[in-house]
Amino acid sequence: MSAIRHAAGLLDEVRRRRPRVHCLMNGVVPKFVADGLSALGAIPSMTSSPEEVGNFVAKADSLLVNLGTLDAQRREAIGIAVNVATERGRPWALDPAHCDYSPPRAAFAQELLARGPAVLRANAAEFDLLSVPAAVVAVRTGKADRIAHNGASFSVTNGHPLTALVTGTGCLSGAVIAAFLAIEPDPYLAACAAMLAFGVAAEMAGKVAAGPGSFEPALLDALANLEGAHIPTFAKADHEQG
Repeated sequence: MSAIRHAAGLLDEVRRRRPRVHCLMNGVVPKFVADGLSALGAIPSMTSSPEEVGNFVAKADSLLVNLGTLDAQRREAIGIAVNVATERGRPWALDPAHCDYSPPRAAFAQELLARGPAVLRANAAEFDLLSVPAAVVAVRTGKADRIAHNGASFSVTNGHPLTALVTGTGCLSGAVIAAFLAIEPDPYLAACAAMLAFGVAAEMAGKVAAGPGSFEPALLDALANLEGAHIPTFAKADHEQG
């Protein structure tokens, strides 16, 4: 089965199974990310309190670690969350947001990579700064989103330019990856499906939005209205095995 057809089935599974995704998230965008996950069909939780994050992760099906607004409390919460996810066998994704801006953040991102996330989602500048273990599925975002693992690569060119003008869309795409990780044991297939679903939804939103202000709610609507059948119909993707 092709990754595109598989993605359509996985989206339907997300709707059916409603995975719980815990997000340690950029402090600017928790509501947008939570709304996006809800629109997709997942159940979000967002606490970053060290006192309770372990309990939330224990009840979740997957975890997203995003370094967007990093401070001592969030570092502590991330450590606890990753410990619990590892102990419970829950998959987790890492978004080392802005690690290219700060050497301490880059060092922390590298430490987290050594702890075995299923997927790394990062832009080119962030990737160039990190040493990515071979075991991690690498999602390099940009004009084309490229997913790579063990010599296989999958490139998704769906999307819309307005995505770059709305704060939190990248954070949301990382959360969508985590949602698909919760239902697909192969992290490469999960990441391919997530980036396809998010890219197709962004194109749908771009067709009705007049600018960034209307793009944000249009993207939430598109995620809510996205059907499995939309993915093979509108996918712009290329798969290579090397």
